[in-house]
Amino acid sequence: MSSEGLTQLPLILDPCCGSRMMWFDRQHPAALFGDRREETITVTDRSHGKRDGTRVLRIAPDVRLDFRALPYRDASFYLVAFDPPHIVRAGPRSWLAAKYGKLSADWRDDLRQGFAECFRVLKPHGTLVFKWNETQIKVREVLDLAPHRPLFGNTAGKKNGTHWLVFMNPDERASRGRGES
Repeated sequence: MSSEGLTQLPLILDPCCGSRMMWFDRQHPAALFGDRREETITVTDRSHGKRDGTRVLRIAPDVRLDFRALPYRDASFYLVAFDPPHIVRAGPRSWLAAKYGKLSADWRDDLRQGFAECFRVLKPHGTLVFKWNETQIKVREVLDLAPHRPLFGNTAGKKNGTHWLVFMNPDERASRGRGES
C-alpha cells in the first residue's frame, strides 16, 4: 500500500511498526503500519520459537517510511502509536537491534524530529501513545525531546524498563484564539 494510492488514510498511524508485536490485531484495518525496514530475519531466541532456538522475525510495513520525515499532511491521523527504536549501541549480530531497530549516533535529533513529525500528522486533540524501553537511554532524557508533556502513563519500575505514555496534541488554533481576546 503506497501513500499515493490511499484515497482516505486510516485513522491510526504506527510509523515504527517493526514486527507489530505490540498489536493484538496485527492487520487492524484502522491502522497504517509504517517502517523504514522491510525484511525477514531469523533470530536466536531460546525462550520462544523452534526447537533449534531460532525464530523468524518478519517486518512487513504497509508503507516504507522514515519516522523523522512522515509523508503525510498535517492533521491526518486521530492516533499515532510511536514506538521508535530504543537502542544506540549494538553489535552486528544483535538480537535486540534486529528485533527493534537501532537509533543513529544522533539519536537525540532523531527522536526530536520523530516527536515533531508525529505531532504534526496528529489532528488537534489527537492522541499519541509513546512506548519506550530504558535499555540504554532513560525515559526522562527522551521526554526532554518531546514538544509537549505527557498526560499520563505508567512507570515500569526497576525490573521492567518499558514505559507507556499518553500525549494529547494541543489545538494550536484554540490557544492562539484565547491569546487574542
